This record gives sequence, C-alpha cells and structure tokens, in this order.
Amino acid sequence: MSHPRILLVEDDESLGFVLVDALEREGYRPTWSREGRAALELALRDPWDLILLDLMLPGMDGHEICKRVRAAGVDVPILMLTARAREEDRVQGLDLGADDYVVKPFGLKELLARIRARLRARKPLAPELVTVGTAQVDLAAMTVTRAGETVALTKLEAGVLTLFLANPGQVLPRGRFLDEVWGYHRHPTTRTVDMHVARVREKLGDAGATPRFIRTVHGVGYRFDPE
Repeated sequence: MSHPRILLVEDDESLGFVLVDALEREGYRPTWSREGRAALELALRDPWDLILLDLMLPGMDGHEICKRVRAAGVDVPILMLTARAREEDRVQGLDLGADDYVVKPFGLKELLARIRARLRARKPLAPELVTVGTAQVDLAAMTVTRAGETVALTKLEAGVLTLFLANPGQVLPRGRFLDEVWGYHRHPTTRTVDMHVARVREKLGDAGATPRFIRTVHGVGYRFDPE
C-alpha cells in the first residue's frame, strides 16, 4: 500500500519546514505549496489523500481554494490551518467544504491525530474474517483459531491486529498504534505497543526470531506482510 499523499499549502516557511518534516516522519508523502493559485492547480491536477490548507495565502486565500476544489467535484479531505479563531471564520470554512479546522498555534501531536482520523475515515475497514498463515482471525468475535484451538483477543490486541489488517504492506510507526488503538489523549509508552504486538504474534503462531507476517522495522515500528 502506498503512503498517503498530502498537499500542504502554507506560506509560512518556518512552519512549513516543521510540518513537512513531521509528515515525512509519519510515513506520508507531502508536497508543499506556498502560493494560493499554484496550490489550486496542484489540488485539481493531482490525486491527493488529504489537503492541509492555510487560510491566509498570497495569490488566493484558503476559502477560495476550498470553494473551487469542491466546485470541481474533488472530495479529498481538507483540513484548514488558520490564525483566525473567530467562530464565523470557522463556520465559513466548514460551509465551503472543509472537513476540519485547526487554529494556530496548534499542538503537532493533535494535528497529526486529526490527519490520521481523516485518512482513516476514507480507508476500507479491516475484514472481520481473515486467514493469516494457519490462523483464522474473527475480529467480530475477537478470537484466533489455530490448530483447532481458539483463543480470545483482548480489546487492545484486537485493535492492534485490526490496524495491521487494514494496512497490509505499510510501515506503521509505534506512535500510530498509540494514537489509533490507545487514543492520542492517553499515551502509554512505546514498550506497551511492543508487548501487545508480541502477544498478537504468539496467538497467530508468528512468534520467534524471524516472524513471517508481522515484521519489525527497526527504529520505526512494524509492517504486516500477508501472503
């Protein structure tokens, strides 16, 4: 699965560099545009998974870009970034077709969590019944059956496995598990993720020195490689 493509439209260079770096570290493929008309051309020309759109821009403001993107029938999620905190400004952006609205200054962790939420809403869900090697996974029942024996998955183990099954072949940073399974507002340590991945591997029969399906990507996180 390819990494999500994000169009970043931001004329503040210092903030732009920070956001590009953060997006790349999360495994996204950002393209940065600093000017409104050029950004509109990119938004209409290329396929995107999400647009991060500043409101105050040279050439054309974010409201006009959003309006024209929606008028062209492009349904990509648009997350607006702005220093305007007035309610009428937020309402205007949402009425023009924006999906979310983040007021500057914002916390980077919260922004990334909002991005993940918007991307997650567009992704197909993990299948409820799936075979992984010799194991049969039933996410609805939260069970794994292997060699005639059925074992239960905890809620967190089922969440970890669901994230793997919904993103085959994609490198998943540990922080993404913390945000999507545990919730970004209550982070445990990354060691907790490792422990739960180890339990999922064991229940799938994928434990050992060289796991076959759930592979460690050192320094980043994990990748699920189905057959």
